[in-house]
Amino acid sequence: MDWPERIGRRIKLRDLHVLLAIAQSGSITKAAQQLAISQPVVSKVVADLEQVLGVRLLDRDRHGAEATIYGAALLKRGIAAFDELKQGVKEIEFLKGAAGGELRLGASGVMAEGLLPAILNRLRRDHPLLTIDITQAFAGPALHRELRDRNVDLIVGRINLPIDDDLAAEVLFDDPLLVVAGPSNPLLRRRKLELRQLMDEPWILPQAGAARTVIEETFAAHQLRLPRANVVSSSLALHEAMLASCPLLAMWPASVLLWGARRHFVRPLPVLLPDLPRPVGIVTLKRRMIGPLAQLFIDSAREVARSIQKDRPRKQRV
Repeated sequence: MDWPERIGRRIKLRDLHVLLAIAQSGSITKAAQQLAISQPVVSKVVADLEQVLGVRLLDRDRHGAEATIYGAALLKRGIAAFDELKQGVKEIEFLKGAAGGELRLGASGVMAEGLLPAILNRLRRDHPLLTIDITQAFAGPALHRELRDRNVDLIVGRINLPIDDDLAAEVLFDDPLLVVAGPSNPLLRRRKLELRQLMDEPWILPQAGAARTVIEETFAAHQLRLPRANVVSSSLALHEAMLASCPLLAMWPASVLLWGARRHFVRPLPVLLPDLPRPVGIVTLKRRMIGPLAQLFIDSAREVARSIQKDRPRKQRV
């Protein structure tokens, strides 16, 4: 297909915008209402696109309209084009020194409790006009979908290696688990503990998901099953409240105790744990340019990570 004659001069961003509105609303009529243009104009845009490309882009019936495999392929690239233009505008605003721009991050709840505030505090100290929009999810795949859909610029969190081919990962540091307890727990008076000694203690554990899987792997490395949980919740706020009022035990990432506000209310126990890799870092989309705002965040994250060796809570490993 001749790009200059058939594509470059005949497919406009407005056309792709119309097609995207139809696919998202599921109806030519609804798309026309959303775009404040007439239905015949919308239909003509689609017809012209189909003529240029020589394929049917939409399946239409009395129930609405849905993108064909050809339409979906065009929209996938079209969304990427819109995103790159948006990133370009953001970069221009940043270079002009305007309002500071907006950075969209994806992060797990655990990262939001520890590492992320440390990075954001450093970043906002030097760039106070920067707006930071954070999307949280408990599971990595959900955040990866947000990244692929270009709803976030990057993800900060635990990295499961190997990573998917379309993603790029930079490991910042290793974030091991610690067994933690409330400040009045009598086990804190012990100088040394083994994980098997804690099997019959009351525990609060996260719900099924990535965090629970990591804990299961830790026990399995000692040939132990996961202990029975007295309370099951993925909320660190609830963990903290229960640890403060009950003789419960939990497993938290070391970064929460290092940087999080909750570090003042829980204490690590001197438990020998297996030295398993727990990488934390930045995940980006491979074929997407890293904008200046995202690069600022990455640079701040690297600075925070460099401080971990001297500030990390003392831990014992086997």
